[in-house]
Amino acid sequence: MTQASETLDMERLFARGRARAIAAPSARERSVEGGAALAFLAVAIGMALLVDSPRSLDGPTLAVLVGAYVVACRAKFDFADGYTVPTELVLVPMLFLLPTPVVPLVVSLSWALGRLMDYASGATSVRRALHVFGDCWHAVGPALVLILAGAQVFSWSDWPIYLLALIAQFTFDLTATAIRLWLIEGGSPRVELRLIAPVYALDAALAPVGLLTAFAAIELGTGVCLLVLPLAGTLAILSRERQARIDQALELSEAYQGTAMLLGDVVEADDAYTGSHSRGVVELSLDVADRLGLDSRQRRNVEFAALLHDVGKIAVPKEIINKPGALDEAEWEIMRQHTIEGEAMLKRVGGVLADVGRIVRSSHEHYDGSGYPDGLAGEEIPIEARVVTCCDAFSAMTTTRSYRKAMPVDVALAEVRACAGSQFDPRVAEALAEIAEA
Repeated sequence: MTQASETLDMERLFARGRARAIAAPSARERSVEGGAALAFLAVAIGMALLVDSPRSLDGPTLAVLVGAYVVACRAKFDFADGYTVPTELVLVPMLFLLPTPVVPLVVSLSWALGRLMDYASGATSVRRALHVFGDCWHAVGPALVLILAGAQVFSWSDWPIYLLALIAQFTFDLTATAIRLWLIEGGSPRVELRLIAPVYALDAALAPVGLLTAFAAIELGTGVCLLVLPLAGTLAILSRERQARIDQALELSEAYQGTAMLLGDVVEADDAYTGSHSRGVVELSLDVADRLGLDSRQRRNVEFAALLHDVGKIAVPKEIINKPGALDEAEWEIMRQHTIEGEAMLKRVGGVLADVGRIVRSSHEHYDGSGYPDGLAGEEIPIEARVVTCCDAFSAMTTTRSYRKAMPVDVALAEVRACAGSQFDPRVAEALAEIAEA
């Protein structure tokens, strides 16, 4: 997948995550998250009550570490449709300064305290408070490794165990996240999981700092853990700056979407048939794009190009657009200019729509090179344009025009198949036929 596609996937997931954070969870999500929370609490409380530790729980140490954890979790970095926080700085010292078996439970309570401000401000729906516990499975992995390896007391010679504990942290977190996404969404969460990889890179980078903090706190006192707070504060500043850039990217994406819809409305207002036809082509084109497995950037381009492929007809005289009979050669020459006019309009908008303009220009090219305006052939034609071309023709055949009645769907499909390899890309034609027949 290209970098542009990954960026678009990320933007889509950011937007979904923002919307989901302030929305009440669905019944299915409540059920899944409730089960994850109960399972976590059963494990965490069981570990705290049943597993021995060489250390006892010290009130001042607990207070310092919980306070540091709450501060660290305010530096929130959005990733995909979730987020991460630099709490690795405090989690590692917790494992060696508190009784290791109680750490998962302490982490969950600290995490809940850190999210109180979000609930109070409305940035996160309070009805999602239960999700906190399902987000804390990452703390179970390293605690279990240290307990089972008999490495609850800090020693530099146990560094291979600490590395294994970090891997266990990632494994528990990734597994819990994947299972919850699968149960809630009912499909493979491959895109989401691939895009949250930077979460683990951040934790891996901060883990050595946490380990040094644990060593210093053991030698000098728990108060040393407070020295990680300036780093957490710096990360909080960086997270706010990143948040602002994400907001700008989402606003720009929404602006392009709004501009495309506005232009589509202009086309519809200018000519009712052309507008309704374009909107029909959008739905069919997206279905074909999905069947072909196009990536997110290509799918977005298909959507915009299908909506705007006839935008250049605004410049074509109405008497030609609405002529009840066949066009003469001079009129066809004017009509063929509409793809060039459409590209020029979208280039003036710029950004994403300038790229879409190239597809609009090619939306009447034929697979064998007999189309217009540039006589492109085969793979020279952008795949998005090949999708729109085929869907545009099928939609035109199955809707009533000013000069002829709509064809039956089976007749139109036969025509599409007959023109595969000449007018249409054979793969696209077959995908469209499969969708229509299904």
